[in-house]
Amino acid sequence: MDDHIHFKRIRPRIYVETELSKKEINERIKKHLKEAECSCSGKSTEGYATFCPPENEQHFWSPQLTITLDTEDEKTYIRGLYGPKPSVWTLFVFFYATIAFAALIVTMIGLSFWTLNKPITILWLVPVLVIVFLSLYLVAYFGQKLGHKQMTNLHRTLEKCLGKEIDPV
Repeated sequence: MDDHIHFKRIRPRIYVETELSKKEINERIKKHLKEAECSCSGKSTEGYATFCPPENEQHFWSPQLTITLDTEDEKTYIRGLYGPKPSVWTLFVFFYATIAFAALIVTMIGLSFWTLNKPITILWLVPVLVIVFLSLYLVAYFGQKLGHKQMTNLHRTLEKCLGKEIDPV
């Protein structure tokens, strides 16, 4: 197996169809997480599981894999989402929302000034805010690159639990 996986998005996803039941998958995950050679930690309940890097290896950009299990027509569908810890994700959503709100306010003020035939130099803040927004996106992208090895490790752990190779979407 290759140690490098090409994840195509900021928050990659997986989608797997299997003949195993939710209970079997849950038992496999719990068993694998208890093994000494398991290279991650996590929790598993019926229908839901979370994989994280070991606590001593975690850093700000450490990813986690959250999976949900759904049964339909004798098959189990596994949907997974790779992403940062919820606190990191919330921080980025807050910054994105703040930048978007600031852009909206600056645009409204600038257009109001324009209709009043006043100088609209405040509108120069819009491209600045767009640059800040794109910079934040790049920070998230490079943060994902810092956690890529851990993300690959989480992916391989899930593959071992299921006994099959999984392609991220």
